[in-house]
Amino acid sequence: MTDGLLKVTVVVPTYNPGTSIDKLIDSLLRQSLPATEFEAIFVADGSTDSTPARLDELAAAHPHLRVLHVEHSGWPSRPRNLGVAEARGEYVQFVDDDDWLADEALERLYGYARENDADIAIGRMAGHGRSVPRSLFRVNRPDAKLDKSPLMESLTCHKMFRRAFLLEHDLRFPEEGRKRLEDHHLVTRAYLLSRRTCVLSDYTCYHHARRSDGANLTANRLEPAGYFGSLREVLDIVDAHTEPGPLRDKMHRRWLRSAMIRRLRGARLRDAPRDWAEQVVVQVQKTIREHFAPGVAGALPALERTIASLAEQGLVEELFRLAEWEAGIRAQVRMTAHESTDNTLTVTLTGKLRTRTGPVSYTDIGGRDRLVLPVSGIADELLDCTDELNRAKLEVIARRLDGDEFFLPVSFEVDRVTAASGESHLRWRGQATADFRSLDDGRSHGEWTLKARLTAAGLTRDAKLPLAVSCAADGTLTVVERRRPPSARAGRWQRLKRAVRRRLRRARQSVRSS
Repeated sequence: MTDGLLKVTVVVPTYNPGTSIDKLIDSLLRQSLPATEFEAIFVADGSTDSTPARLDELAAAHPHLRVLHVEHSGWPSRPRNLGVAEARGEYVQFVDDDDWLADEALERLYGYARENDADIAIGRMAGHGRSVPRSLFRVNRPDAKLDKSPLMESLTCHKMFRRAFLLEHDLRFPEEGRKRLEDHHLVTRAYLLSRRTCVLSDYTCYHHARRSDGANLTANRLEPAGYFGSLREVLDIVDAHTEPGPLRDKMHRRWLRSAMIRRLRGARLRDAPRDWAEQVVVQVQKTIREHFAPGVAGALPALERTIASLAEQGLVEELFRLAEWEAGIRAQVRMTAHESTDNTLTVTLTGKLRTRTGPVSYTDIGGRDRLVLPVSGIADELLDCTDELNRAKLEVIARRLDGDEFFLPVSFEVDRVTAASGESHLRWRGQATADFRSLDDGRSHGEWTLKARLTAAGLTRDAKLPLAVSCAADGTLTVVERRRPPSARAGRWQRLKRAVRRRLRRARQSVRSS
């Protein structure tokens, strides 16, 4: 720590969080980093609830907690910028007011940042109703590079930044109103300018939560023109700092998959209002044509290549038909055996990917595998999934009830099963073992569930395993097998009820958008 500096400043923009801020406040008061070595700045963005008064009382009782009262801006960008301007810490950690930190988060992440002399330090995240990166946190990464690691999985601002680095490059959140992807603007530029970025994966630092009332400030349905206009500005940032080639394509591909294709597939598109989906397709079409080289979509799996192609052509009806098919795909997994000792659990399972009418299938054309889809007129090169099927994988994940997830060691085989029609499908067989004495570096006390994940040709589906695992403080396990009765299996009546609910939901959405 530089003389006269605190180690860390936590910056928290806050607006009418109500009781959702309780976990964050409690976690800040529990930090293992001494209160004399960090500060938290709450930027009260014109809250109209009791939060400002409550924070003032808190700051009066705890000198390392500070409150800035500002006029309502309506978005987190300006409060975060004001917090950085007031910060006294060597590093700045951004936290949202409905999230919280693990007890040792600041101490561990600051120590890892200093150990690696990093401009950016990213701590492992756990999701509570919100998705968080998975592959990024498989191992510690003392020097993560954009071209060699999945850094682009993590573009939210919930990271620790060297304050001098932010100031040197004038890294600020855009303040032009309610600009979507405001954190992508800052984080993308920061990644491209960072001398070193490190990733701490062996301790969960950050808990990312969806509010039970659904009122997270930036979680509402996007307005397509504004959202994709902001996205194209982020792509311009990438283009200004990279040359045409593999790195630029890889970075662009992240937004093609996560910001575009993800919104135009499966249940997300099937349940969306038609007029909204048409607006999204217009914006995606514009972005693909104006910003992406052929290699961006070309490196995607078959299903995603197909969705990108349909969007580029503006074929909305075909996208909806494909989304209806994909929304019905499930991982059908059967646990054939499980065995537990005092500390170790081993599960054996088989599985396949199924649509509502049968397995996800492939056909051989000229020695190459083609994904079978319910949409005609798709070019063979888009459907070619030969290499992807050879990379099909099975993963088994242990999830603690507090949100932590860990990939277990697994061995597996993937077989091809050929039907009389000549079409084939995949069958997974595998075995996973969890040693709870070493899981999460021995911090495995608590309640756990297991799930299997099947991946092939751009499709990934999870299936919960029928086990409840309780791990005592000494690593001793209690394993309970939970079997659903046959009557609980979804049959024709259950499928009909789901279809009716979907139609009603879409009808309500159409009324609201009209």
